[in-house]
Amino acid sequence: MHQDAHTVIDWLGLSSIPGVGRSTFRKLVARFGSPGGALAASLDELRQVDGLPEKVAQEIVARTWRAWAEDELARVRSAGVAIITADDDAFPERLRAAQDAPLFLYMKGRLLPGDGDAVAIVGTRTPTHYGLTVTHRMAYELAAAGMTVVSGLARGIDTQAHKGALAARGRTIAVLGCGVDIAYPPENRELMDRIAENGAVVSENPLGTKPESGYFPARNRIISGLAQGTVIVEAAEDSGSLITADYAVKQGRKLFAVPGNAGTPTSRGTNSLIKQGAVLVESAADVLQQLGRAPRTGAGRPLPLPSLAGEESLVFGVLSSEPKHIDLVLREYGGPPGRLSGTLMALELKGLVRQLPGKFFVRAR
Repeated sequence: MHQDAHTVIDWLGLSSIPGVGRSTFRKLVARFGSPGGALAASLDELRQVDGLPEKVAQEIVARTWRAWAEDELARVRSAGVAIITADDDAFPERLRAAQDAPLFLYMKGRLLPGDGDAVAIVGTRTPTHYGLTVTHRMAYELAAAGMTVVSGLARGIDTQAHKGALAARGRTIAVLGCGVDIAYPPENRELMDRIAENGAVVSENPLGTKPESGYFPARNRIISGLAQGTVIVEAAEDSGSLITADYAVKQGRKLFAVPGNAGTPTSRGTNSLIKQGAVLVESAADVLQQLGRAPRTGAGRPLPLPSLAGEESLVFGVLSSEPKHIDLVLREYGGPPGRLSGTLMALELKGLVRQLPGKFFVRAR
């Protein structure tokens, strides 16, 4: 059932009362049948709720919550944002079933029933070229196979996961640790807008909520809660991605990890997860197999490459996922030195090659 304004105001109002967290909210709804029922209860009825502080009961009957809730709903609608409450048909079923699910979501874009077939991909904000390449390819292939890719819009792995899904013209969901009206990091504003057009940007936080560190661990349970499984790509031992991994396990969802080079700081967290029982995955096909889904034709195969001219094809063939110095590239390429720099630049513009510090080059796919 889609909710009317009065119902949404009740949900906003009850949750806004100091001392009413998610567990107290649910306790009140269980007792009175709905948020509206709890807000209409008398002081005597509220005092009979076991463990409800007197101050909370007084706040409810004082109705000071109503003005804020009405203003918030007006702000939300004028910003082109929707609020989906947990008993709305549009609320993701998989998330509703997750431990400590949010009471409602602020949303830009839209959620579809098919978004229940989702995989979360998260990782470090400071990835290696290997991590970026693996993430883009995996997200692309999962999206091409009809899976929705969920991530957190953070720098690094998250950004690449969203971009990979969009490159495949697939669906992707960004879960924010701030209000959906705030782009964080700021350079991802355009990406955030594209995600809203091809999926959804969601948060449990009110509009205007700044991206403070305390909100991010809580939003990670929503990332894992939306998905059938979570893939961790590159994570240091103290990475916030490991919080998402922990939530995935607690929620009874599949946990996957991409192995990394031994000794690399961003591989320690993922390799540790594998030692602890996370499923080692190297491709989208591995993930789909673990979820019991047969890949669509072409899914799990390497990304189709743009057509390459003769020189471009030769140079691209010399490069690999491991960095090569330009002197070595020149030797293996064997063509005229004058043509190499121009060919490398053309490959960079096509998104096929990335230049690293010190004149090293690596395949971007």
